[in-house]
Amino acid sequence: MKTLSMLVCAVSLVFTTLAQAAEVSVVSNVGGPEGPLLVDGMLYYVGWTSNTLSRWDGKTSTVLNDAPGCGHNGLALTSRRTFLIACTNDPGAIIETDLTGRQLRKWDTDANGAALAGGVNDIVVAADGGAYATIFGPYVGPVPTSVSGRILYLAPGGDRWVEVASDLNYANGIGISPDQKTLYVSETVGNCILKFSVVAGGALSHRSNFALLNVLIRNPSGSWWLGPDSMKVDSRGDIYVAQWFGGRVLKLSPEGKLLHVFKIASGMGTTNVAFSEGEKELYVTVVKDPNDAKAIGQVVRIPNVR
Repeated sequence: MKTLSMLVCAVSLVFTTLAQAAEVSVVSNVGGPEGPLLVDGMLYYVGWTSNTLSRWDGKTSTVLNDAPGCGHNGLALTSRRTFLIACTNDPGAIIETDLTGRQLRKWDTDANGAALAGGVNDIVVAADGGAYATIFGPYVGPVPTSVSGRILYLAPGGDRWVEVASDLNYANGIGISPDQKTLYVSETVGNCILKFSVVAGGALSHRSNFALLNVLIRNPSGSWWLGPDSMKVDSRGDIYVAQWFGGRVLKLSPEGKLLHVFKIASGMGTTNVAFSEGEKELYVTVVKDPNDAKAIGQVVRIPNVR
């Protein structure tokens, strides 16, 4: 029995070592890493404590946009090949830049003229060129204080962000299915992912629960902020959601089933994910310690599991 136990431990150590070896640090010492995107072979990412948009060309990182007070958090590529940047500082804003980081426009109110109170957390662009953005909610300490998250929509070719959903428990990551019929939204404090049906004109209907994370997998901590962070949806419709205070990325099927758990060795504050060409690898943004006010972290690359 002792020999068998030693063999099991040895095998476990080998698998652990292989898993850690497969995780490669791409960019380090990033202040609040978020919003990874691969465009034309270049890795773009943002930092909410550094207030920056940066590009990594495989060797060097270059700051493209530096906007103090923004709190760069989400990043999306439009059909016009421009970026939409979510400013998470409260009150929030949405900045549009070209690929060099030059600011083209900025929204700091919705279609009704109301400030984006609670901060803009993430953005996704639909196939028709429309875009959805999440409003997070006030962060005033360790305990959440309100259920005031919202979803805004910008119609293709439009210039106003219109509210299409409200009363979300700290709306965070957002993604859309390949057939463009379903919108997924993370509720960080609710520890769940909601889904909506996308109808004519970009409106949302049939709000329903999609996945409750602590039912799919045991909570690694008791933090209020444990729930799902940002997400991406792959070409098959599977959802990859980073779990803040979780140190992992969860892969879910379109039916809400847990398919795989990607453990991230570089930190507990996983925030977002991007796909390499062919979706063979994942680029994950992660903060080493979620309690670190500077949110120092990095971008790592890991193999995907298909």
